[in-house]
Amino acid sequence: MNLRAATAFTRPSATFYEDVGGEATFVALVEAFYEGVAADPELRAMYPEEDLGPAAERLRRFLEQYWGGPTTYSEQRGHPRLRMRHAPFRVTPDARDRWLAHMRVAVLSLGLSPLHEGQLWDYLERAAHSMVNASDDAPSPARDAR
Repeated sequence: MNLRAATAFTRPSATFYEDVGGEATFVALVEAFYEGVAADPELRAMYPEEDLGPAAERLRRFLEQYWGGPTTYSEQRGHPRLRMRHAPFRVTPDARDRWLAHMRVAVLSLGLSPLHEGQLWDYLERAAHSMVNASDDAPSPARDAR
């Protein structure tokens, strides 16, 4: 059997990014997610920029890179260092749960296959849990300043 015939039935492994539709899918995910954030006063307060656009772009680029897409995130911002980048923000279990609720709606809106949806959701859930850095009952610095 020649090499061409041997490889005709195999294709190189595609990345998750490619399998789910590439950039268009991640744009849709992040847009749907930030629609929820914009309408959630508790989460919205955590975003210092008046326009959520820059935060949405950073999240999209991070997720695209994580899932095998372009490496633009690292080229522009360096190593993701998620916990370090979130350290200035008071991320409580309540904030995590709100974040996950909006992200769940966004993930479901994509209509991914059960396998891809499960893979994506598993990562997002683990990532959200790892960002918690404060308890719900601890006073926030903003409350102390009043």
